[in-house]
Amino acid sequence: MAILAYDLGASSGRAILGRLTSRKMEVEELHRFPNDPVQAGDRLHWDILRLHHEIKQGLLKAKHQGLSLESIGIDTWAVDFGFIGGNGELLGNPYHYRDNHTDGMMERLFEEMAPADIFERTGIQFLPFNTIFQLYALRQADSPLLREAKHFLMIPDLLRYFLTGEMWNEFSNATTTQLYNPVQGKWDSVLLQKLQLPQELFGTVLQPGSAAGQLRPSVCSELGIGSVPVVAVAEHDTGSAVAAVPATERSFAYLSCGTWSLMGTETDQPVINEAARQYNFTNEGGVFGTYRLLKNIMGLWILQEARREWERAGQAYSFPELVAKAEAAQPFGTFIDPDDVSFLPPGDMPSRIRDYALRTGQRPPQDVGETVRCILESLAMKYRRVLEMTEELSGQAFGGLHMVGGGIHNTLLCQWTANAIGKPVWAGPAEGSAIGNLAVQWIAQGELSDIWEARRVIRDSFPVAEYEPQHGSDWAEAYGRFCRVTGLK
Repeated sequence: MAILAYDLGASSGRAILGRLTSRKMEVEELHRFPNDPVQAGDRLHWDILRLHHEIKQGLLKAKHQGLSLESIGIDTWAVDFGFIGGNGELLGNPYHYRDNHTDGMMERLFEEMAPADIFERTGIQFLPFNTIFQLYALRQADSPLLREAKHFLMIPDLLRYFLTGEMWNEFSNATTTQLYNPVQGKWDSVLLQKLQLPQELFGTVLQPGSAAGQLRPSVCSELGIGSVPVVAVAEHDTGSAVAAVPATERSFAYLSCGTWSLMGTETDQPVINEAARQYNFTNEGGVFGTYRLLKNIMGLWILQEARREWERAGQAYSFPELVAKAEAAQPFGTFIDPDDVSFLPPGDMPSRIRDYALRTGQRPPQDVGETVRCILESLAMKYRRVLEMTEELSGQAFGGLHMVGGGIHNTLLCQWTANAIGKPVWAGPAEGSAIGNLAVQWIAQGELSDIWEARRVIRDSFPVAEYEPQHGSDWAEAYGRFCRVTGLK
């Protein structure tokens, strides 16, 4: 018997088949598909119906292999959502978090409610595209969506609803909205009132590992398959990725590395204090009663966008080619703060990096290799700073860093991260979110006893590459300059 994990990232999705045999996990990519946003007029949307179609294609491929599925789980990115109307149908296409309708909304809401009050109620870091600011933008625009909406569903909730007909809000993703109060364990009524959002719009919150329905008869009839249980996993993909960290000790630091980088540690309780707010850390829901104390870092998005810009200019490079050019470039030429707001929207990243260098008194990168080296070295340096913050906020000292996610295929970034932090990096597994998704399904079925048994099985099932720090004094000296140039303290 097998189970199926759908793992949807900001640029692609995949259906991963999982089998548990002799206390080892076996995974197979059954279906992969692009996840391209769609610009329609002035708005940037997710192609949500295409994603639903691709999920059904994964089920068809399982059918064609003669597989009988025990369960299905879905994880995706956070913060984005759709509304269901009174007739049970989707109202409009969900906005993409990089759409500009939230421009200036964070600052406008702060004029009505102090940031410290919002953080105290939610423990969530401030990012301009957070759900709270998206909803505030809709309210300010007097959007008809809010007038007609009866149910609020995050993206994985919405995809699950298409499959099952049942509407639930899953915990790990609900916490990312900046509308969920982790101390009270419910949607925050004060914040909902401030945004003039009816309480009944927000549904029951399911914990990871909960049953969330069965494939609806219309889906089974369309595809010619039997009904399959759907499990609410950690539906924020980072929550699933952290579940897959093959840690041997309960005190560990992780970096989920992909389009976004998310670094932090796992805690039993949210860490909500002034230091966490000043560092702009977040407390997102985890699996089985845990929280993820972490910070979002812009990640490989900057490199992905730079590559697209070079392609538009007629220079097509593979990622291995870009990494090779970076390795050949001179070290520590230029630094950026990856989280500078100029790098958030899509567009011409090489030009933005040159502009950043000029306004911070640095020599701009002169070619592709120097630009890529700037991006990767700056990410590694930012990882060091955020790891130091994580240790301070959690009161822990970590012996190394676990890296999971597709970014670990960039072995140069893994090595430079070890060099920057001065500690070993343990990289693996690459399909962290999908593996964590599978693990929670098996725990829900009783095949694994708890998350720690799951992590032991993951450690025994997938290779982990170890990177020892090198050239320590050079990197330590360069880190000091990185902090001065970027203004990070």
